[in-house]
Amino acid sequence: MKAALVDLDGTLVDTLPDFLAALNATLGELGWGAVDHGFVARTVGKGSEHLIRSTLAHVGAPQAEYERAWAAYQRHYRVSNGRAATVYPGAAEGLQRLADAGWRLACVTNKPTDFARALLEATGLAHFFAFTFGGDAFARRKPDPLPLLEACRALGSVPSHTLMIGDSSNDAAAARAAGCPVLLATYGYNHGEPVRAVDADGFFARLDEIGC
Repeated sequence: MKAALVDLDGTLVDTLPDFLAALNATLGELGWGAVDHGFVARTVGKGSEHLIRSTLAHVGAPQAEYERAWAAYQRHYRVSNGRAATVYPGAAEGLQRLADAGWRLACVTNKPTDFARALLEATGLAHFFAFTFGGDAFARRKPDPLPLLEACRALGSVPSHTLMIGDSSNDAAAARAAGCPVLLATYGYNHGEPVRAVDADGFFARLDEIGC
């Protein structure tokens, strides 16, 4: 096995402060109440549309506000992206270890591609990846297997020999459907649910624990 697909938010980088800042700036602009850290932790991971619609529902705003909220969120997140995010301990070291062992890596995230690339650059992780595919890169996003299958195609790897590294049931479901083995971080978000209850091939507390 010499290829891996790696999730971003909750796996490589703790981005909750960035999400929280952008969401609350958006809600403030539209005249709605703020959300807290716990809500964001339970809600991120399924793409920006899901995040914004869930946030509107949470604060009691009508879904008719979605287009305005989407536009405002894009502006605010572009400012907050990477500003307060932190790379998890062992993440850069783990990527370096895989790269040194000759693994080809692709980042596969539900974050919009432009935001994902900007975050990887800001955190110094971009050079590890041959490709970065966001939630808008293909017709469907995780937990659909399509992004993983297309990423394998780009890497020239076979799914059964391509490791998915993530933090949530989204990553695991996509991997199972694509035929990829999957390892999950114990420190990620997973929609507020216990990650060890997810069907995965193993778990790790630091990315540099993964053997080569």
